Amino acid sequence: MNLPAPADCRDMSEVRANIDRLDDEIIALLARRVRYVERAAALKPAAGLAARLEDRVSEVLARVEAGARGQGLPVDLAVTLWREIVEWSIAHETRLMADGGPHKA
Repeated sequence: MNLPAPADCRDMSEVRANIDRLDDEIIALLARRVRYVERAAALKPAAGLAARLEDRVSEVLARVEAGARGQGLPVDLAVTLWREIVEWSIAHETRLMADGGPHKA
């Protein structure tokens, strides 16, 4: 996606349009991430893994923190968002694993 630099936006309508485009991209990426979470929920039982793996949670949050620092994103924002994403993902995996997989109702 090619967006102008924020400083190149001439007015609020252009700023808002670009924020909306970024929001659409974020939603699409989150949807893709959920599909991987669902695949993990399908694979973990056979591997003898629980939905919550504390080492993996720590690894993800450390990687997010480092990535935020590298991008100049406020670390507290990134870590707060990812904690929510990770906790939701673990709860979703737990539900799916209890139900036998993503395709069961």
